Amino acid sequence: MKPAILITGGAGYIGSHTAYMMHQKGYKVIILDTFLHNQQPDLSWATIIKKDFADMPTLQMIFSTYNIQAVMHFAALIQVGQSVTDPASFYQNNVAKTITLLDTMIQHGIKKFIFSSSCAIYGKPFSLPLTEELPKTPISPYGKTKLMVEILLKDFKKAYELEYVSLRYFNAAGAMPQFGLGEEHTPETHIIPLLLRSALEQKPFSIFGTDYQTKDGSCIRDFIHIWDIAHAHYLALTYLQSGNPSDCFNLGTGKGFSVNQLIRAVEHTCGCKIEILHARRRKGDPPILIADPTKAYNVLGWKPHFSHLDSIITSAYEFEVAKRAKIKLFSPPNQQKQNNL
Repeated sequence: MKPAILITGGAGYIGSHTAYMMHQKGYKVIILDTFLHNQQPDLSWATIIKKDFADMPTLQMIFSTYNIQAVMHFAALIQVGQSVTDPASFYQNNVAKTITLLDTMIQHGIKKFIFSSSCAIYGKPFSLPLTEELPKTPISPYGKTKLMVEILLKDFKKAYELEYVSLRYFNAAGAMPQFGLGEEHTPETHIIPLLLRSALEQKPFSIFGTDYQTKDGSCIRDFIHIWDIAHAHYLALTYLQSGNPSDCFNLGTGKGFSVNQLIRAVEHTCGCKIEILHARRRKGDPPILIADPTKAYNVLGWKPHFSHLDSIITSAYEFEVAKRAKIKLFSPPNQQKQNNL
């Protein structure tokens, strides 16, 4: 039976790109997703199961039917603001349901787990760039749920011999339009697709805070291309399959771009000016968030190959334009050039 990977949240932004990466690497991909955001990626190359990732009968069926080698867990509520106003939903979905998933895995003897974590677990940085050893002081319920899962993974390892890798993303960005994959959130909260919409629809864009202690007064973030993130998941699985110990890794470039730099890059790509509105700072937004990815470089052998600002903006722009024009850029896997790393 062909080795399979269960990918929860595999129809989402990061999950779908990682799922296609694993398909390219020869795995049978099982996507378990509720399609919460009504996203419509082309997933014809995968087995799709439209159910909640903590639905016990569904999990029992999957683990009994397929030769699951590992679980990659992306299914989570992610809106930081919503986590403040409705924390109960976040703790139920992101923590309680994850325990159900892990319990069912262990019942079936599946003990390799790749977790989609976040730099939100660090909270306001004590120093920069952020290393994995820095204190974890998340300031939102969303960040707290990610940290809670990391804590329970350590406990599950001790008690049940679960092997895991937790990947702490910084700012996922970009797209793979040639595979019909890109960013589709409803509502959209990420800066690059919002900037592209402002440019393409000739609508104003709001900057939240212009008086930070940075070179141009706007926030600086570490942006990493989605395909580099997907590749890190494949390397994390290879790392566990080689018998290496469970661990946590930052995924970032070690460099940052400001909001104003992003605006100029989008304006250049779209060939237009964006009307800018200045708004007050949002609570909890630190001036700078930049990863120290040295550990991922040295231990996983991972390097970001696509995370240049031009590549990120151009790929996101091409996906957005194709989506609006309803252009099908994706061709069947056996007919297209493979972007293997």
